[in-house]
Amino acid sequence: MRARRLALLFGAVVVVCGVSAAPLGGVGAARADSIRDMEYWLGDYGFSSAWGTTKGAGATVAVIDTGIDGSVAELQGAVVDGTDVSGIGSADGQTPVGESSDHGTMVASLIAGRGTGGGNGVIGVAPEASLLSISVALGTGSVGSDEQIAHAVRWAVDHGADVINMSLTRNSLDWPQSWDDAFSYAFDHDVVVVAAAGNRGSGTTEVGAPATIPGVVAVAGVDRAGEASFDASSQGITIAVAAPSEQLVGVVPGGGYVLWDGTSGAAPLVSGLAALVTSAYPDLDAANVINRIIATAVPKGDPVPGPIYGYGLIDADQAVTAEVAPVTANPIGDLAAWIATYRPASGGGSLDSLVIPPPEATEPPAAAPAGRGDRPEVYNLMHWAVPLGLLLGFLILMATLALGAVSHFRGLLHK
Repeated sequence: MRARRLALLFGAVVVVCGVSAAPLGGVGAARADSIRDMEYWLGDYGFSSAWGTTKGAGATVAVIDTGIDGSVAELQGAVVDGTDVSGIGSADGQTPVGESSDHGTMVASLIAGRGTGGGNGVIGVAPEASLLSISVALGTGSVGSDEQIAHAVRWAVDHGADVINMSLTRNSLDWPQSWDDAFSYAFDHDVVVVAAAGNRGSGTTEVGAPATIPGVVAVAGVDRAGEASFDASSQGITIAVAAPSEQLVGVVPGGGYVLWDGTSGAAPLVSGLAALVTSAYPDLDAANVINRIIATAVPKGDPVPGPIYGYGLIDADQAVTAEVAPVTANPIGDLAAWIATYRPASGGGSLDSLVIPPPEATEPPAAAPAGRGDRPEVYNLMHWAVPLGLLLGFLILMATLALGAVSHFRGLLHK
């Protein structure tokens, strides 16, 4: 079935980024590893090999989405805490809400699904990581959508998230000022924020916030062959890396499976990878976790980084095993510096603000003479034009009087 538009935000649009989903009927009766066989990204992108180093134990990923049904077999024990910021969900965030309530559980299963034993069921890329479920109902909750996101990010940070997954987009380059504070709070507390680029097939023609926010890991989508997905990935200069976004299998609330497309699925693969890196290197700050992900990506496209693949296709095994030189700052941007530079001048959060203004004129207009004010044209008028005009008027008057006198005397002589 074609995907539905999942949530609307007044003015701007906020959507969760799945493009299409189709139920996998009869899978429960299939052979034990039929679902696992569909998870091609585990082998193709190095996750199976990375598990020789870590499976994500000790790392916590917050899923800001429609809520996670933690009772499904694959997610039992994975959700350790949660909340609802929409005003219509349950206190633990585990009651799916919104128009596409399946979405959050599908995303969560790709990150930290435990399988169902014996090689059955969906296993996530970080199957020993813990999850926080933060339910949002964008456009339909009793709280404004922008406020829901700002609150959700802060709650995630305060409740121990190492990574925040946001498989949603505002469908606009800009973002509200409340997000400045929330995302700065996350970065100040060394939390990695991962966001989906969005999908052209759902009407997102360019990457939108939060994937445009400096410092956020924006994830593009590729097909099974590793090529840019036309329907399931938007493009933009903020793309950090690319991951699979087609033929993904996920778990839905109540159990059961769907095959789905979209950068909503690519983002949790990268969030799970961030959890693996955090688990393998618990002393790394967020900047260096991100650096490991982009530095070990397989370069693709020209230039690198570029607007289609960013730094390239993720490589989980290399991300947790390779020698990577440390960095001292987030390699994909500094939100604090952006705010300090552009927010006071622009009054908005648009990437259009990054356009460098034209330089000042190299030869400024001549200043007015000292004590004459700041309008030299008025000074010139008062001190040259006016006196000259008065002089000319006086001369014309004198000439007129002279001609009159001559005419008068000539009249007298002829009498």
